[in-house]
Amino acid sequence: QEQLMEAGGGSVQAGGSLRLSCAASGNTNINYCMYWFRQSPGKEREGVASLDVDAITTYADSVKGRATISQDGAKNTLYLQMNSLKPEDSATYYCGVGWDRACVRPYMPGAVRVWGQGTLVTVSS
Repeated sequence: QEQLMEAGGGSVQAGGSLRLSCAASGNTNINYCMYWFRQSPGKEREGVASLDVDAITTYADSVKGRATISQDGAKNTLYLQMNSLKPEDSATYYCGVGWDRACVRPYMPGAVRVWGQGTLVTVSS
């Protein structure tokens, strides 16, 4: 059973940067799409970025140009670099493993079969 553990969240001022990480353990299989989602209180979980097994990345319009999803060479750790952070980026960020090699667009939580516990990002103005 795969397990995911996010880290790197915190409080930052608008315009700042954070690098979130997602460490995989257990019965890891590198041949699945990986996702970052986020969820704010009272809002639905929304997709932020995806990375498929061919290293093709996609981003939500809200973060495009400010976010970079990547993975280490062993594919055990997923990253999300967020720059020029805005207060509306405040949310709990979750990484997830998809059901397939290809990523699903539009993003939907049902496309994720394993979730991490989340890491909180707070951006102050």
